[in-house]
Amino acid sequence: MKAQKWILSSCALAVALALPSVAVAAEDGAKVERLEVTGSRIKRTDIEGPSPIQSIGKEDIANMGFDNLQQLLEKMPANGAGAFSTRGNSQDSTANGSASISLRGLGPDATLVLINGRRVAISSFAEGVSNSFVDINNIPVSAIERIDILKDGASAIYGSDAIAGVVNIVLKKDIEGIEVNLGYGGATGPHYDEKTANLVWGTKGDKGTASIILDYFKNSTLSADEMGRFGTANQEPYGGDDNRSSRGYPGYFYVDGVKTPDPDCPADRLTGSGSCLFDYGPYNLTIPAAERVGAIGQFEYFFDNDVTAFLEFAMQHNTSEAGGAATPLDESAGLTVPGTHPDNPWGKDILIGRYRPVDAGARRWDIESDSMRLVAGLRGTLNEWDWEVAAQKGRQEQTQTGDRSQGWVRVDYLQREIDAGRYNPFGAAVNSPDVIDAITTSLVRQGVSHMTAYNASITGQAFTLAERDVMMAAGVEYREEDVSDVPDEQFQRGLIFGTEAVSANAERDQWAAYVEFSIPVTDNFELQLAGRYDNYSDFGTTTNPKVAFQWGITDEITARGSWATGFRAPSLAQIGLGPSQESLFLDDYYFCQANGLDASECENLDQNFLFSGNKELEAEESESWNVGMIYAPNQSFDLSLDWYNITQDNKIDKLEPQDVYDANCGSQNSPICQRLAPVGADNLGTIDKILSSFVNISSQEVQGIDLSSHYTLATDGYGDVKFGLEYSYLMDFEKGDKDWTGKYRFPEHRWLGTTNWTKDDLSVNLNLSYIGEFADYNETRNVDAQLLVDMSASYRFSETLKWTIGMNNVLDEEPPFAIGDGDGDLYGYVMATHNPMGRYAYIKLNINF
Repeated sequence: MKAQKWILSSCALAVALALPSVAVAAEDGAKVERLEVTGSRIKRTDIEGPSPIQSIGKEDIANMGFDNLQQLLEKMPANGAGAFSTRGNSQDSTANGSASISLRGLGPDATLVLINGRRVAISSFAEGVSNSFVDINNIPVSAIERIDILKDGASAIYGSDAIAGVVNIVLKKDIEGIEVNLGYGGATGPHYDEKTANLVWGTKGDKGTASIILDYFKNSTLSADEMGRFGTANQEPYGGDDNRSSRGYPGYFYVDGVKTPDPDCPADRLTGSGSCLFDYGPYNLTIPAAERVGAIGQFEYFFDNDVTAFLEFAMQHNTSEAGGAATPLDESAGLTVPGTHPDNPWGKDILIGRYRPVDAGARRWDIESDSMRLVAGLRGTLNEWDWEVAAQKGRQEQTQTGDRSQGWVRVDYLQREIDAGRYNPFGAAVNSPDVIDAITTSLVRQGVSHMTAYNASITGQAFTLAERDVMMAAGVEYREEDVSDVPDEQFQRGLIFGTEAVSANAERDQWAAYVEFSIPVTDNFELQLAGRYDNYSDFGTTTNPKVAFQWGITDEITARGSWATGFRAPSLAQIGLGPSQESLFLDDYYFCQANGLDASECENLDQNFLFSGNKELEAEESESWNVGMIYAPNQSFDLSLDWYNITQDNKIDKLEPQDVYDANCGSQNSPICQRLAPVGADNLGTIDKILSSFVNISSQEVQGIDLSSHYTLATDGYGDVKFGLEYSYLMDFEKGDKDWTGKYRFPEHRWLGTTNWTKDDLSVNLNLSYIGEFADYNETRNVDAQLLVDMSASYRFSETLKWTIGMNNVLDEEPPFAIGDGDGDLYGYVMATHNPMGRYAYIKLNINF
């Protein structure tokens, strides 16, 4: 059909060049390629299908200038709230060193990430204590041929997690020769830089192909103390809140049962209730140092009987760091100072209330991550049916360590040194190195996840219907998974304060069977029917169908639509979570009411929540639909408009912290909200910990419109100009009983505009990325919209050498001001949405042999 030939956008054309294929005979005897497209198991003779896909080719990736996959994907308008990265790595994160993507803002656990169409092992360190995800930092940008973002529910095709869509990373193959890439870039303001180097080698012959990619990436630390107003917890001078901590240096004590500040507390840090505030902001890492080394190999061997053996391997070693201010101690540590202590200004036994041993140093974690992926199989053709059998092994192993030089204070060691009169907790004293060494300890957290999978599939012509070929794909899969996350036993014994401690251990096996049909009802109307049955060893079974269509209304206009159900199995961490600690900020208004204090003294306090898993969890369920139109009058222009809706029910979530507090923390003797004994004349003690868990409690629904367009302008003698636009409009986002549309972290408008001009050996790029305004957390004001401008230029001097220079955030835009949520966003901007780094310039060399 003529219409279907014109629909190919410039992005889709890149897909045609890259996808694996088999040849079938056309009527004139020529060979026509069948292509495997993300979102379908059926190989097709055309590229476009019923589901909307955004394809980002290797040239598009190069034009954007990013050497970090997370930085690239966060620019995509389909990415939304819930995504996280190493930006702001702190001791309060449970997935330090990792990064994710969250399509439609439904969360990383609702987005399925594939490599070459196959699943990969999850991170052994869950995010937010229990949310499993694929760490995209394990995928080097230099190895990517293209990225397919399937913006449609796909559980009927791929199984669990594909609720919001699929991100399929297709790796480079069919390489001939050697390519070397070198890069260096740095921020023009604060001290931050990135270095990259990679080598790509490949060869092809009559009996097979081979390719190997080696990749190296390193970035330096961007410390919060270089960030000015974006590096302080006291945002009052800029129109925000004072988020400084009551765990101070110096601190406060209980003398004869009365809360008493340290006599040396500076007046500008002393509160009316006797707390001595501390600004922890400058001790944090805005962007932590990281180093990544990876190797990827892909090999094929062609047998004489139309059978191909294939092998893929990938190994990645990543190191990173995380950290925060010195250990925050409070009443639950139970520390005391004897009256005989030589520095005790009161000369009597006292209790330490809140204090921070800053002289022991800021806390730092060293994080190492090692991942391995191995795929081996056979594929071939038998009686015009393509078949494949494969086996896969995957593993990710992570270790998080801290030593005595990295600020990890152990409270029983600290008490011992205080009792002996050697450690001075008064007046912000700086104690001797020998004493600091005596109160600190070394820590280790170890996590590992494994995945073993087997699959067999066939695809081909099933039968004819009204002289039209009905294509079919069918297959079976079997998968085993396990995860283990073991914290240091010193955390479990309550000897380390002020950081998260996660414990998890679970395993499962799962098998599935699926079938898919592509039915040409008429010459211009295709119907896709798919269904999948999954059987899990822990939660049970689920069946999910999908119905989709593509209708060529005219030679220029095509309609498409889909309806599907989906599911997400409970994560292994949510099922197998042992007692795990997370710090959350809450107002303890019950404490102030009971003890006659001003409400301001109980605001935004760091509370310890202790979570455990729930083996009775059921799978999350979803229903999605998409309706769209494509207008493509010629090969130079295309425009698509899609209206989507996703409803996710039975969502697994933590019990809402505020609800748990409201229901349980008004009593001194609650078994859920456990308080320490009241001090002095107080009627209510300080909260020690709050117990919580995970339940199938909530639902969320998202609805919006996507617009995508591409235009190529060929000028006579002045080169070619290509324009691209990806725009996403959030019409509605409801979670539970709250409408989040246009609210905190949920802007209604996001778009990415690209322009590329090429003439002979010169290429110039201009990219504009826009994030619309949204309400601040307290909904009293709006966080302003932001438009970032990126530019680059490349010149190929010869077949061997190409040189690129570029600059991201050319106008050096600061992140728009936000009061924040008082928990993760404390420094005057929304950390997961906006980048505070500023202007970044880079240079790259590409050498071919």
